[in-house]
Amino acid sequence: MRPWIWVTHDHRQLGKTPNASGFTVLGDKYAIAVKQHAEAEPFTLPTASAEQIPELLAQCDGVLLTGSPSNIHPSHFDQTVVQPELPLDPLRDQLSLPLIRACLEQQVPILGICRGLQEINVALGGSLHQQVHDLPHMLDHREPANLPYEDQYALSHPIRIVPGSPLAHWAEGESAMVNSLHGQGIDRLADALEAMAFAPDGLVEAVRVRGATHFAYAVQWHPEWRSQEQLLYLNIFKAFGQACTARRLQRLKPISKLSWPTAA
Repeated sequence: MRPWIWVTHDHRQLGKTPNASGFTVLGDKYAIAVKQHAEAEPFTLPTASAEQIPELLAQCDGVLLTGSPSNIHPSHFDQTVVQPELPLDPLRDQLSLPLIRACLEQQVPILGICRGLQEINVALGGSLHQQVHDLPHMLDHREPANLPYEDQYALSHPIRIVPGSPLAHWAEGESAMVNSLHGQGIDRLADALEAMAFAPDGLVEAVRVRGATHFAYAVQWHPEWRSQEQLLYLNIFKAFGQACTARRLQRLKPISKLSWPTAA
């Protein structure tokens, strides 16, 4: 049986009236990439609480932290909100940040994408630039909102990959082109993290957890978008799926029966 991957979701108010209803939202592209390229079954837990994390993690084989239009509330890295009109998702923050720490403690494979990378950095003590594009000498990493969806996710800029890193192995080289759809980005890298790739302006584009003996990686771009068209994107999901499969085999390994000595 395929491994089960817990995919994080967003909380949104959908509708234009004051009484708009709350919805649990998961982008299809994440679930499809998990299904097709990680060869696993995606699922989400709409009502999970932080207190349930240990019990729930024991029953799954990996965690995917998705991207999102929402930002992490800056109070989690000791800042105030710079741009109040940008969306926040405090309910997601309440679950995702302790979930990350639990994954590392229980050695559950974890892959962070865009907001997911930022969540991992914040959960481990790092901080974020709330608006990278307002900083001197930094690129505007946001997608052009007036273009069609396919153009927003088109390859945007190169990344420089650290030689010898897992990312260099997946890219089969020390550079690659990636898409770019984010306003926030890593400022202070958490001590527990190691950068694996950088944008032309020096922004951290990929990380791994130092000393982790299991799959614990995150990227700032969106490899779930048409993964089959980019070798690096596809290899990230394949490696993640293989790690989740290995955990499933270990998690469901049958307990050896006790052998009792026979009477003489």
